[in-house]
Amino acid sequence: MHKSLLYALLLIFGVSHAQQPEKPTSAEIYHKIEKLNFLGSALYLAAHPDDENTRLISYLANTSLARTGYLSLTRGDGGQNLIGTELRELLGVIRTQELIEARKIDGGEQFFSRANDFGFSKMPNETLQIWDKEQVLQDMVWVIRNFQPDVIITRFDHRSPGTTHGHHTSSAMLAQEAFELAQDKNYEPNQLKYTTAWAPQRLFFNVSWWFFGGKENFEKADKSKYVNISTGSYYPLLGKSNQEIAALSRSRHKSQGFGSTGERGEDMEYLELIKGPDFKDRKNLNLFEGIDTSWNRVKGGKAIGDAVAAIMKNYDFKNPSASVPALIAVYNQVMALEDGYWKWQKTEELKEIIADCSGLYLEAVADVQSITPGSTLKVKWEAINRSGINITLSNISTQKMGISLKNNQGQSGEYDVKVPDNFAYTSPYWLMEPGTAGMYAVNDLKKIGIPDIIRNLNLLFTVDINGTTFGFPKQIVYKYNDPVDGEVYQPLDIIPAVTTRIANKVQLFTDDDSQTVSIKIKAGKDNCKGSLRFELPAGWEVTPASIPFDLKTKGSEVTVEFEVTAPDAPSEVTGRSIATMDGREYDLEQTIINYPHINIQQVLLPSTAKFTRANVRIKGKDIAYLMGAGDNVPASLEQMGYNVTLIGIGDLSAEKLKKFDAVVVGIRAYNVLDGLAYKQQTLLDYVHQGGTMVVQYNTTGALTTKNVGPYPFRISRDRVTEEDAQVTFIDPKHPVLNYPNKLTEADFKGWVQEQGLYYPDEWAPEYTPIISSHDKGEPDKKSAILVAKYGKGYYVYTGLSFFRELPEGVSGAYRLMANLIAIGQ
Repeated sequence: MHKSLLYALLLIFGVSHAQQPEKPTSAEIYHKIEKLNFLGSALYLAAHPDDENTRLISYLANTSLARTGYLSLTRGDGGQNLIGTELRELLGVIRTQELIEARKIDGGEQFFSRANDFGFSKMPNETLQIWDKEQVLQDMVWVIRNFQPDVIITRFDHRSPGTTHGHHTSSAMLAQEAFELAQDKNYEPNQLKYTTAWAPQRLFFNVSWWFFGGKENFEKADKSKYVNISTGSYYPLLGKSNQEIAALSRSRHKSQGFGSTGERGEDMEYLELIKGPDFKDRKNLNLFEGIDTSWNRVKGGKAIGDAVAAIMKNYDFKNPSASVPALIAVYNQVMALEDGYWKWQKTEELKEIIADCSGLYLEAVADVQSITPGSTLKVKWEAINRSGINITLSNISTQKMGISLKNNQGQSGEYDVKVPDNFAYTSPYWLMEPGTAGMYAVNDLKKIGIPDIIRNLNLLFTVDINGTTFGFPKQIVYKYNDPVDGEVYQPLDIIPAVTTRIANKVQLFTDDDSQTVSIKIKAGKDNCKGSLRFELPAGWEVTPASIPFDLKTKGSEVTVEFEVTAPDAPSEVTGRSIATMDGREYDLEQTIINYPHINIQQVLLPSTAKFTRANVRIKGKDIAYLMGAGDNVPASLEQMGYNVTLIGIGDLSAEKLKKFDAVVVGIRAYNVLDGLAYKQQTLLDYVHQGGTMVVQYNTTGALTTKNVGPYPFRISRDRVTEEDAQVTFIDPKHPVLNYPNKLTEADFKGWVQEQGLYYPDEWAPEYTPIISSHDKGEPDKKSAILVAKYGKGYYVYTGLSFFRELPEGVSGAYRLMANLIAIGQ
């Protein structure tokens, strides 16, 4: 393989850096030097963000000093969101960033396959029918061949289908195949144009108490057959225990509510050896036993290992720059080696360490946060050497500089960057092409596995340090000073000249009246003049045919309105917004995801919305909505014609509730709203006095109160994952199925992702079950809807996935929700 290709792939599969420049302490620099003398790697493998064992990843990266990675087959797109309303692809973007941030803390690196987290799956055979098994396997082999792990560790057991999420078991099953295929030169030979076949030495299963039915059972179990690893390390250089680092990493999973408290002291992890040679010495266990992880692994490398050991011995924590001459000598020794994986990996590590030791700071900052293709970007560069080492800034990209960087004397200037006309917009690469229910479409092999949005605008700083030339590519970023937060870094985004956003992502038509469709047009540059049209399929009428716009300044917006009339017959279609300017069409919507624990993200997707013509009648008008973990159901209720008032815990009083026809409680409210325990009686009193209360699903996790309803029921993990599972009406004459909308089996067609989740498995006789359904091969689940008369009012508990169906414009879900709300009318 050509060395430039290998080098490029190593950069792609290298450590992901924060937008804000890394500024390591002397102790952290020493920790990096320690890692120079370990030539071994480990890959942890599972299905989702949060599946990874951060204690083991941190241990491998910081105790073993191995290059450590986590391959999550999905980006967590199918889960729930505890910090906002983003779901599906947008949630996947959030969880991607959370994993990247987690790896920055625990020392690992992050990878993904093209698999889409389509939702809960009970069995691996179902998972592998929806995923493209061959594509996922190819991606796993691609990552293994590029990352070259000596050991692979799965989070889940490949031998236990049906005992956990189907994605979980599938990840372990596929790992068994990928372990063998990665070394087979006849498998996916096209990959070998860019990388090499690789034979991992051992495959482990990371055993946990989960697989024993509880911690008590696990404590009693015979664990002598497992590889026992003491992971309770304390790192004086870092000032933290391994568990404390792991907890900080785990706590990055904020969208899942996985904040974790650090621990200290002895800790054990257990691994079952599945493939590879057994250990000769289990008392002084080394996962890499029998694998040469020293510089002897590389032809001519022994002297390098000795030189690095000498650098560590003589390292001056008060003056790291004293190590620079020796580090440069090692760098030149490594560069003289034959091309290969460890040569290029350690070259990159050495470059970073040399810059750290010399206090070399290089930065490229744009004057704007976003720019359109074809424009010129003004970039301010900064370079400073904070040591007595001789450093010269030779070039910045194509511009010759020849500037001597004197100790602690900063240099800066401006550099104009012309963005090519055909330069790609900034957006998650895995969302740029339409995929399938189970897979994202990524047609460029070299992109597969890359965790983050790909950003290719850089300045290359060529620097001479003590007579040796180094190239430091620096991503162009944007920064500003915030009065509260101070220096704030953001990524530089390449944006379209015009983006549009349809105000309502779902627009519901329940009669023959026309409705106004509002569309916001936003300028990505100055002087945007053109026209906008809105397209709907035949049978839907749109007027006018187009609307002109003229936006003078970048960032300015204008909202225009079209009148839309729906056909008489029920219909669910997609509307598309298209702006035309200078003969070019722009049909993308810009979404900005901005949470403080991750880098701000731009997502560009087609500017579309769902339009539904449905026969939906409602009774009652005023709805109080108590938000739980976050969903878009209130907007859907407004589309149905209700007046929706968002209420908080402090609004739950008899006086305020009595004006509402119904109270709807958002998803997982009893899991996340601590104060709800003190207001539950107020809600039940409201029902008793004649109100209607509709409670959406909660999980089996900690509940703020045991009395979620007026009568007992027990929430379980029961669910119906097949969204098209046939529904049977238990009592076809029940009002929930007949008033004000006469429901039929057709109302359960076209549901998305899953029918329902966390159904009760026990309930008091006062509750009436309404419908039943089941996944293939399973008994009926009858508790998707439980209705109880309580006093003068009605209480409804439902595990049906309204939080997914209503924002997707599923007409049957609208009709059913209207009936639940109307039960007391």
